[in-house]
Amino acid sequence: MSGHHRHHRAHDHYSSNPGGGLIIRPLPRLRSRRAFLGDLGGGALALAVLTPVAIAACSTDDSTDESGTTASTTGGTDDETTSTSTTATASDSSGASESAVADEAAGDTSELRWTRANLGFVSAYVVARGNRAAIIDTGTAGSAETIGQSLADLGLTYSDVESVILTHNHGDHVGSIGDVLTMAVNANAYAGEADLGGIDGDVTGLVGGEDVFGMEMLATPGHTPGSMSAIDRTAGLLIAGDALTIDGGRAAEPPAQFTADADGARDSIRNLAALTFNTLLVGHGDPIDTGADRSVADLAASF
Repeated sequence: MSGHHRHHRAHDHYSSNPGGGLIIRPLPRLRSRRAFLGDLGGGALALAVLTPVAIAACSTDDSTDESGTTASTTGGTDDETTSTSTTATASDSSGASESAVADEAAGDTSELRWTRANLGFVSAYVVARGNRAAIIDTGTAGSAETIGQSLADLGLTYSDVESVILTHNHGDHVGSIGDVLTMAVNANAYAGEADLGGIDGDVTGLVGGEDVFGMEMLATPGHTPGSMSAIDRTAGLLIAGDALTIDGGRAAEPPAQFTADADGARDSIRNLAALTFNTLLVGHGDPIDTGADRSVADLAASF
């Protein structure tokens, strides 16, 4: 199928929250009438962090890791396989939207969970709120089954997926988009508008500032012209695709040989360094699950 373009206006999406660390407060209201299914209301929040895997540079290699995903305690080691959660109760007396009322009726407590799909040298992610899910990136061709196992690890199936977000159009991030959308029959797909030409399927173009699955979309061009990142300010969670990598537990630049505009990529990193978040998820490298914004700020300061 040919790409389907929908145009949005960008907001001032590089403002940051005061303070640092994990932020627990009611989910924000949607900032765009065209945003799809953002979350409102308060509830419990939990983060599940997965066992680290090997880092490799962004490429179109088709290798995968059949081991799937393994949940572990935040800050745990490769030898531990446990789970933990952080909970908080919050309320929003300003009134709930129709979406929030529907979520409550469906049993959605606005709990945030995420899991990392181990695809070998690249990672995809599943983010869940109650019985709803979003997939971020689809890995290389043949990755749909492993991503499905990540959904199962959260007690969900492809029918629970509302959104598929592609951070950019490189083959190791969009290789399974066709298979994923075939199984995720209720999902809408999104990618940066400037990258749509390299993506097959019915995909909505983003320019930054939109709200998708309760996450604010951030334009982070450089690695590719349409590279997108996503931030959940409530959870202090940034998903950066290949706008950043992680090397040795520290934020790093994307590999130059696979980056279209190195200066633009650095500008995007500087913008991300102005934000507040605790956890950083990227396509290549192990997650940073505490103090991630400080690591990105240190990287930006080194330019």
